[in-house]
Amino acid sequence: MDTTRRGFLTVIGAASALTLLPARTAFGAPGPDAAARPLAAAEGARLTNLSHLRFLLAEVPVTASAAHTTYGIDEDPSVLAPWTYADADGAGGFRRVGGGTRDATTGYWSQGAFNADDIARAAVVFLRDWSVSDDGRSRDGARGLLRALAFLQTVDGPSAGCVVLWQQEDGTLNPSAIPVELPDPSDSAESYWLARTVWALGEGYAAFREEDADFAGFLLDRLHLCLDALERESLSRAGAFVTSDGIDLPAWLITGGADATAEAMLGLTAALRARPGDARLRRALTVYGERVAALASDPSAGWPFGAVLPWTGSPGFWHAWGGAAPEALGAAGALLGRADWLTASRADAGGFTPLVLACGGPSNAWAPLPAEAQIAYGAHGRVAGAVQAGGDGHRVLAGLAAGWFFGANPAGVAVYDPATGVTFDGVETDGRVNHNSGAESTIHGQLTMLLLDAHPDVAAIAVSISGLRAHTGLRAIDAESARRSPGCTVIRPGSGAWTGEGNLSGGAYVHVPEGEWVEFGVAEPAVLHALVWRQAPPSGDAVWEVRASGSTWSKTTPAGGTGDRGLSEADGMLVPQRLGEAGAHAVVRCTSRGDLRLDALVIQPLVATAVYETDGGAAVLYANGTAEDRRTASLAPGDGRAFDRDGVQHGQATRSGEVRLRGGGFTISLG
Repeated sequence: MDTTRRGFLTVIGAASALTLLPARTAFGAPGPDAAARPLAAAEGARLTNLSHLRFLLAEVPVTASAAHTTYGIDEDPSVLAPWTYADADGAGGFRRVGGGTRDATTGYWSQGAFNADDIARAAVVFLRDWSVSDDGRSRDGARGLLRALAFLQTVDGPSAGCVVLWQQEDGTLNPSAIPVELPDPSDSAESYWLARTVWALGEGYAAFREEDADFAGFLLDRLHLCLDALERESLSRAGAFVTSDGIDLPAWLITGGADATAEAMLGLTAALRARPGDARLRRALTVYGERVAALASDPSAGWPFGAVLPWTGSPGFWHAWGGAAPEALGAAGALLGRADWLTASRADAGGFTPLVLACGGPSNAWAPLPAEAQIAYGAHGRVAGAVQAGGDGHRVLAGLAAGWFFGANPAGVAVYDPATGVTFDGVETDGRVNHNSGAESTIHGQLTMLLLDAHPDVAAIAVSISGLRAHTGLRAIDAESARRSPGCTVIRPGSGAWTGEGNLSGGAYVHVPEGEWVEFGVAEPAVLHALVWRQAPPSGDAVWEVRASGSTWSKTTPAGGTGDRGLSEADGMLVPQRLGEAGAHAVVRCTSRGDLRLDALVIQPLVATAVYETDGGAAVLYANGTAEDRRTASLAPGDGRAFDRDGVQHGQATRSGEVRLRGGGFTISLG
């Protein structure tokens, strides 16, 4: 189950007490010997295993009403839904848990036992498994979950088409959960769970249209009912814009984000592929795709390095819950012949993903610097986006990204077990593992395994990986730790590091009045980025002077002038601004020409790297942070292949202890 976009939160596992155990503990048995990868499946066997997801499923009784009903409810008044969480019981098993706190008298959870988000995504898992395995259990599981999802959809009244989020174990709906989640009631407006309902219904219609035309027709009707709701809200605003920190952004994204909208696009793409003459589906996909693509970024311009930004509420915040955007743009772009959407998809896969990996893996948020726990959702998004991007190099990146499940994470242990289908709920930045295994982690683990089973070359790379030996990605030199002129003041906000839309590096900034300065020393050659907490009104400038290798250059960046905050939750903006490249042993002085709030100098290696431990030795990713072709020292033996950002290979890349990289591209050597 997701948390809100807002805030810089570490949220993994159950809403009940988190079980954060020491690293180096694998499935069920403590100690370092248990850290071996649990690849119990025989060679050639599927990695996909739905056993744990099936364990989470429950039969739920439902009763028809004017506002809520489902397919065949008179003949079969029960549906299927996965429990939201599963807490490790300390004996190698799991205890199924609902959301929030449980009332001992009624047995009701303050949120619910089941939720529409997980019902929808679980249906997608079973649908996709059925399509490749022809397993009747997966077909029946998908059918039961889709019927459950349809029951949660409101079919009458002003909220028709919207979806109730929470449901109790006895089938009772809980439209207003505690704590409050927006919208409240949960079916009073469009939502994340409405977007995911579109995803599941779209894929469900496509899967069942030949197997069961009557049920498929029902799913299509419910998908069109979703469009009724979306046409009252986001789709009705097509062509309108909103302001966020002075930037005009589209007003017609679901809940204001490319994150939710992208997941709806996955369902619209599947349904339109099966029903190409449906004008409503085509219009919705086109309208949404235009604006998701508009949130793509230019990898050569600096932060966010080619990523598709997930949210109109902050231009300096990327989170892994927006990870479906590149996959959705790639799939929809291929269907509709939109080269610009495909370009955005490839830029995310070939520009952002290499840097994500070089920064240590799929941190759940970049706000604006990478931090927070790593979870299956984020890892799956990197794999799915890279596979969809389609280049040979993207496929290798997908394999490296999927290595997260098998040990390439801060704990250095496998977090997925093919023998049971268990995916742990996450890994903290310090290596602690959350050994719970709730619905969301299980679902995104299985979505990843389905991709690996469909692409054996990608799977071969992923399962060969046992750890992440080293990585050199972004780092920050905090202004409070640098040399400062006497008039500078270190400020630690009483509210903490969170500004309202981003995190101050180190939890502080330096106030630099007119004429005062802060000076940094940077040992390695690097691309430099200024991290200034810009103010809303014009506040002067920061003048950056860089001296390195006998040369000097300078650049001016604004200290303020972000303008109207609009949708964002705080005035000002905390977004890295690219300064340029500097040689080794650079001295970087920032002088205030106004009222400057200086957070940090962000250091991006000219070539960022990640070194993986594999069955065959070391695999190394080299990511070029510059637009020029360059060479760098090889970090491990092995033949390297150079790729451009589009994933196109440009020959062998390792020679005489050096590795060759294309401008803006990446090179991978597999041991």
